[in-house]
Formats: sequence, C-alpha cells, structure tokens
Amino acid sequence: MEKKIVRDVLFLSQVSKAASQEDLYLVRDLQDTLLANRETCVGLAANMIGVQKRVIIFNLGLVPIVMFNPILLSSEDPYETEEGCLSLTGVRSTTRYETITVSYRDSKWQEQTITLTGFPAQICQHELDHLEGRII
Repeated sequence: MEKKIVRDVLFLSQVSKAASQEDLYLVRDLQDTLLANRETCVGLAANMIGVQKRVIIFNLGLVPIVMFNPILLSSEDPYETEEGCLSLTGVRSTTRYETITVSYRDSKWQEQTITLTGFPAQICQHELDHLEGRII
C-alpha cells in the first residue's frame, strides 16, 4: 500500500532498529510507494514511510531491490556529489563511493551479498544513511 512520505527531520534523524521477518510486509509498502513516486524517487528507506526499521528499496536497473538489515562491508573510490531527497527540500553536497559491497537479507529472508557500482551504489549509500539517521 502506498504510504505518505515522512518529512519530520527529528523522526528521520533517529537510528532505525533491526528488521525481523515480521517486517516482511514492508516490501509491498515500499514497492508501492516507490512506484507512486517514480518520477522523482529512485530509492526509499522504511523510515521515510514512518517505520523505524532497517529496510531499504532502490532501483537496480528496471528491478527494485529490497534489503533487510543491510550492512556496508566495503567502499572504494570516494567522490563528491549532490543529492536530493523525497523527504527533504533542496539539494545537498555529500561524499559517496563509486563501488560498495553490501550484505543483507532479501525478501525471502536469505542472506545475500552484492557489489554495486556507479549510480546504484550512490542510491544505496543514500538509503543506508537514512537508516543511520543521517540527513542528506
């Protein structure tokens, strides 16, 4: 079900709690909300729809990928960029990494590891920041 985007900076600045299998319902809510905002949004964290759990979704090509309890394992080749956010107004400068490796659980609760480069890596890092309460 599509959810309203949270814009409360105090809420968004809280660190998200670990997700469990009871949070699998978030897959549908995140997918629906991402789809509804597809003109201006390429990724979401669960806190952006009002749930303080460690779950993100972002577009990997034409397919959205959902990550439960993602952990950044490595990052290489830093660069400076500017990003916008559906929860915030304006654009902000930040440092991102060209290549990252992330471990996570998928929507079947299976452990996965993925290496991302370029724009998908940037999106993933932005959503990971949301889980840590970092406002970008």
